[in-house]
Amino acid sequence: MPSNRSLLLTTAIAPALWGTTYLVTTEFLPPDRPLLAGTLRALPAGLILLAATRTLPRGEWWWKAAVLGTLNIGAFFALLFVSAYRLPGGVSATLGAVNPIIATLLAIVIIHEAVRRQAIVAALLGIVGVAMLVLSPGAQLDWIGVIAGLLGGTSTAFGVVLTKRWGRPVPLLSFTAWQLVAGGLVLLVPTLILEGLPSSLSAVNIGGYAWLALPGAVVSYLLWFRGILALPASRVVILTFLAPLVATMLGWLVLTETLSPLQWSGAGVILFSVWFGSRPARTPTPPTAASGKPRAMSVASGNKA
Repeated sequence: MPSNRSLLLTTAIAPALWGTTYLVTTEFLPPDRPLLAGTLRALPAGLILLAATRTLPRGEWWWKAAVLGTLNIGAFFALLFVSAYRLPGGVSATLGAVNPIIATLLAIVIIHEAVRRQAIVAALLGIVGVAMLVLSPGAQLDWIGVIAGLLGGTSTAFGVVLTKRWGRPVPLLSFTAWQLVAGGLVLLVPTLILEGLPSSLSAVNIGGYAWLALPGAVVSYLLWFRGILALPASRVVILTFLAPLVATMLGWLVLTETLSPLQWSGAGVILFSVWFGSRPARTPTPPTAASGKPRAMSVASGNKA
């Protein structure tokens, strides 16, 4: 079994891969087809995994897989794109950053995770860091875009908590396949109605879609769901702040975008919030007698540990 630390590090790869989406979308994909990008990111990857595992849901897992796939992928992608198209990128990213704090609160209420004040503080710090990194002073607000951005963060927060609550009845590959297929099918009809299919795709376009489908969906969601199921939800969701950080750093490195001192400070705040929020909670050291041996603990106190 991998240690919690290694699990956390590998889970962090998922939001780092999601952070490449902006660069890939703007530089490699055809313009003005966000729903198509979401569909091709989820559905082919899910079908490939499903064909490899040959395992379909059974019983109640038909509707549970549909719910999780919609929350984690289908609805999230659709709401994200509505927000991104109606709002400046910085506003959209800042609204999406509410995900960790919503997920932390939902985990307390729904699955009765212990209240971790450091997780809430870290989530608030992360929102501030994202705003410093990507939010411009003169950004204009569109209320439909604002609502879509908040609902997108809420959708993934519910997805994280329900994934934690329900667990998985099958190996991770099959579990991930079910959700990718469900999420892709949710997006398929709106894509065909609202955008249609492009008349042609270049090799660059195909490469961009392949990146989003394989590293951006298969690899990232396998690592993400493994982390959610193995670690406290509040420690995992704080890692999502890495996505806007990676997106901004790629813009600086690859697209030669300039960053202000405030943005660099925001990057530092994000890194601190991720470190602070992902640390395990400290457990109190048992009291010791004068001889140095631990005192006997009651059965009741042992059950609370």
